[in-house]
Amino acid sequence: MSDARTVRTGRLTLQPVTWRDMEDMVRLKADGGAFGQMLGGVCTRQQAEQEMADDIAFWACHKVGIFTIRENGQFVGMTGIHDRPDGRGFGLRFALYPWASGRGIAREAANAALNFTHDAGIRRVIAVAKESNLASRSILKGIGMRECETFTRNGQTMIVYESIRASSRPDVFSKSRRQI
Repeated sequence: MSDARTVRTGRLTLQPVTWRDMEDMVRLKADGGAFGQMLGGVCTRQQAEQEMADDIAFWACHKVGIFTIRENGQFVGMTGIHDRPDGRGFGLRFALYPWASGRGIAREAANAALNFTHDAGIRRVIAVAKESNLASRSILKGIGMRECETFTRNGQTMIVYESIRASSRPDVFSKSRRQI
């Protein structure tokens, strides 16, 4: 099934998560190799179900959110935007099964999700990676995100990346000031 929010790249299809994706997402979020480094870590089925409800509601509210990633129709992971629970803003996340890693899928999918989000009017997107997570940091840099701050969580240095895209809409505030 496809809708206007479906994103296609050279080899991937990204679609907004739906309840039909629940079993795929439960398996992915239970896989330590795929989700072990994510905020919150590996999930139980109940946690994955709650996150699915939150992700679907986020799409309804913000017109952006979490996508499934499929390569040749096969589910390989997820990417997209969520509202970070630490209050830092809209955060880009991505996770792939370990068997799908190492072929540029995460970079391709994360880049597509980031562009979709900016195109939807979201000006600033962040991402957070452990200082020791060189693979994720390489992906974030590779899609044009820049380091903007660090913080410590559970004894680990975390690096915050950001992507800021100026709005393509006319600056309403500037227009109204000129008219005054």
